[in-house]
Amino acid sequence: MQENFEIDAVSRDDQGKGASRRLRRQGMVPGIIYGGGKDPQMFATKHNELIQHLDHEAFYSHILTVKIDGKAQKVVLKDLQRHPAKPFVTHMDLLRVADSDRIKMHVPLHFINESTSPGVKAGGQISHTVTDVEVICAAKDLPEFIEVDMGAMNVGEIIHLSELKLPEGVTLLALSHGDIAEHDTAVVSIHTPRGGGAEADEEEAGEE
Repeated sequence: MQENFEIDAVSRDDQGKGASRRLRRQGMVPGIIYGGGKDPQMFATKHNELIQHLDHEAFYSHILTVKIDGKAQKVVLKDLQRHPAKPFVTHMDLLRVADSDRIKMHVPLHFINESTSPGVKAGGQISHTVTDVEVICAAKDLPEFIEVDMGAMNVGEIIHLSELKLPEGVTLLALSHGDIAEHDTAVVSIHTPRGGGAEADEEEAGEE
């Protein structure tokens, strides 16, 4: 079931580092919303409410609703700045979107059936090379995540970007231009662990 995220915010007119510092001292996070053929608009939202949203992985790859002074707009999160030493968000950028807008977003990969794959059962080790991918799609088709089914993988096998099962209307940015083979990065593999793994252990036991 998809999450529905709503950000309550208020508009702000003050600019500059001093104004932003005052907002942060008041427990607010300054931000800006842009795009959609409209002028950029500055806003502020409560830090403690935003942090609760950020605990959800889906928040980063989801169509969000931001209410600025009660007026709702559909957006996606484009940038989030954090304090380098403290657990504080210092600024956020939001992009207005309509259902038909073509957007680029990073989407997490969810690896399923790892423990039941033949390769893992045989003693192989999993190497995750990629944990998220950048997709191009209409805003209405944006997936919260993409599943990578490892249920049939054996030792020595690799799943590449071109083998991912994508939702309808979604393409991978890496494979959308140039030579596909050149950009067809490995996503996950199962390999024999150093020392030879289970088979090597059996051979050593036989020699003894």
